Amino acid sequence: MNSIEFSDHVLEMEPMLYRVAYSLLLNRTDSADAVQEALLKAWEKRRQLKEEAYFRTWLTRILINECYAMLRRRKRALPLTELPEPAAPPDADRELHDAIAHLDRKLRLPVVLHYMEGYSVSEVAEMLRLPTGTIKSQLFKARKLLRLELADEDHPERRKS
Repeated sequence: MNSIEFSDHVLEMEPMLYRVAYSLLLNRTDSADAVQEALLKAWEKRRQLKEEAYFRTWLTRILINECYAMLRRRKRALPLTELPEPAAPPDADRELHDAIAHLDRKLRLPVVLHYMEGYSVSEVAEMLRLPTGTIKSQLFKARKLLRLELADEDHPERRKS
């Protein structure tokens, strides 16, 4: 893969890469850093990709690994006393964004990859290195939790204190 083909693929995928990184990191600055690191690693290892047809899945997996590495480094950093709430992108449905942001990371990432980025269940399973059945059950559980969360937002009187 030459530099022009690489650039073309990356430009096409760029918005998706930022959304995936944000779904894991919930921080715009860290997301941008993760995407840049992933792109650098992908460029350096581009000759290891055997089939260009898998570029999208391959690069997304590199990004996910980079996000996890950032989260591990974040755990070692000194915690701030108060973290700001993650801000929704300007074009996002605020309630849905907040509900997804409150999901556990292991549920949030499959939701973003499958429903927001359009990857098939088998592609998500491959990227996350999990069985297809596990991804299906995570998506089922996430949908159930989102349904409950969004129903509570529609009817605040039903919320438990």
